[in-house]
Amino acid sequence: MSWQAYVDQSLVGTGNIDKAIICDATGKTIWAATPGFSIPAEERAVIVHSFTDNGAVKAVVEKGIHINGEKYITLDSTDDSLKAKKGKEGIVVIKTTQALLIGHHPADVQTTVAYSSVAELAEYLIKVGY
Repeated sequence: MSWQAYVDQSLVGTGNIDKAIICDATGKTIWAATPGFSIPAEERAVIVHSFTDNGAVKAVVEKGIHINGEKYITLDSTDDSLKAKKGKEGIVVIKTTQALLIGHHPADVQTTVAYSSVAELAEYLIKVGY
């Protein structure tokens, strides 16, 4: 399956994610994206840094993240995932060995439901070496 098919079918196709990006784990190279959805490199770099931030309070928890200049409040940040919200809409990010899955969910979808959709694809990619 192509990377674009993963975005279209495995993420947006669930109905729980309305926009998504799959890029390499460094956040530098976009492999596939929903048409019209992009995140500037410097904003992706903040997300990537959150996975290795060992501060007492992670910077993304303290400051939030920005997606296309709009601030999202970080709900949870671990070594391989991040959940953030702006109002009722949100961003879910999961890092696999080689990829970063970034999904945006609309206001009518709960973050936990959106997270499950992204996590399902992440688990599959990890099993196949990505």
